[in-house]
Amino acid sequence: MYNFDEVINRKGTNCTQWDYVQDRFGQSGLLPFTISDTDFASPKQVIQSLNERMSHPVFGYTRWNHKDFKNSVETWYQKRFDTKVEKNWIYYTPTVIYAVSQLIKIKSTENDGVIIQTPAYDAFFNVIKENKRKIVENKLLYDDGLYSIDFIELEKQLSKQTNKILLLCSPHNPTGRIWNDYELNTIIELCKQHNVYIISDEIHMDIVRKGKSHIPLFKKSTENIAIVTSASKTFNFPGLLFAYVLIPNVEDGDMFLKYLKKQDGLSSPSIMGMEATIAAYNECSDWVEELNNYLDENIKIVQAYLKENLPDIKLVYPESTYLLWLDVSRLNISMNDLQERLIKIGNVAIMDGATYGGNGELFLRYNIGCPKSKVIEGLNRLMLSI
Repeated sequence: MYNFDEVINRKGTNCTQWDYVQDRFGQSGLLPFTISDTDFASPKQVIQSLNERMSHPVFGYTRWNHKDFKNSVETWYQKRFDTKVEKNWIYYTPTVIYAVSQLIKIKSTENDGVIIQTPAYDAFFNVIKENKRKIVENKLLYDDGLYSIDFIELEKQLSKQTNKILLLCSPHNPTGRIWNDYELNTIIELCKQHNVYIISDEIHMDIVRKGKSHIPLFKKSTENIAIVTSASKTFNFPGLLFAYVLIPNVEDGDMFLKYLKKQDGLSSPSIMGMEATIAAYNECSDWVEELNNYLDENIKIVQAYLKENLPDIKLVYPESTYLLWLDVSRLNISMNDLQERLIKIGNVAIMDGATYGGNGELFLRYNIGCPKSKVIEGLNRLMLSI
C-alpha cells in the first residue's frame, strides 16, 4: 500500500507549482492547482533506484541506446496495453515537447499547417508558432458535458495540402477524453487519405479511470505516425528530464537522431531520468493501479462537493489524467472577475481555461494530483471566492 494522503512540503525546492506561482498569477502564497505535476512522492522503487545510482560518485556521459532501457519500454507496452513496440523504434528525447518540435521540422516546412484539437495543451501553441508553422484549430464539439471530434471540419482541414501534421493529444489534455476505437480508426484513415503525418502525444496514457483503457495509436497503425511520451507524468519525476519517442520509419528516426545528436548535442541523457524510467516500468505497475484508484476517489469528492455546494459548476468527467475540466459558464461571472476573486478572496491558483484555446474561456482546469486534504481545501476556497 502507498500513502497518497501524505502531505509533502514542496516549498523551498524551487518548485514551479508552489515556489513560483506568482509568475503566472501575480501573487505569491496561493494554494496552487496549476502545473501538471503532482504532489505525490514518486514510488519507493524509483527512489531506491536513484539512491543506488547516487552511491556511485561519478556522473559521466550516459548512453540511452541499450537493452535495459528499451526492454523496459517494450515490456511496459506489452503488459499494460497489449501493444508490440519494436526496440529500434525507441529514441530518447529530453522532453515530449522537444520531440514534437523536431518532428514538426522533419515532417513539414515553414508556413505549413499543424492541426490541433482545442482546447489543447498550451505548449502545443508555442511549439507550432516558434517553428514558424501555422496553428490550425480543429475545435472539439462540446455538448452537455461531453467533448467529441468534429470530423466534418477535420476532414476539410486535412484535405488542405498545406496542412501537413495532426498533433494529437491522446488521452486528451485538458478535457480528459480517451479516444475510442471508432475515433482513432477514423483519424488514422483520414490522415492516410490526405497524407498527413500524426504526432501522438500520449504522456497521460497510464492515468485512466476504472473501467477505461488507453489505446496506443500503434495498436491501430504504425504508418506515418510517431508517438511521444514519458514515464514522468505518471510517476511524477518531470524534473529528471527524460522522455522517449517511438518512430517506426527508419528515415524519420535517422533524421530525428541527426537533430538530437548533431544539431543540438543531446545524445547523452539524464542518468537519473533514465534510471527512474527503467525502475518505474520494471517494478511499479501496482503503484500505478493505486494511484488511479486514489484519483478516482478524488474525483468522487469533487463531484459530491460540487453537487452539494456549487451546483452551477459542471464537471466534465475525465476518462484520463489528473486534471479536471470545470465548466463555470453558468456562474455568470467573467473569467477575469472569477480569477481576481480566486486570487484575492480565495487565495487559490486555478488555471484559466482560456489558456488552452477552443471554448476554454468557459472553464477552469483543476489539478487533483494531490492529497484529498488539499483537494477539499481548494474546493472550499473556490466556494468562498464565488
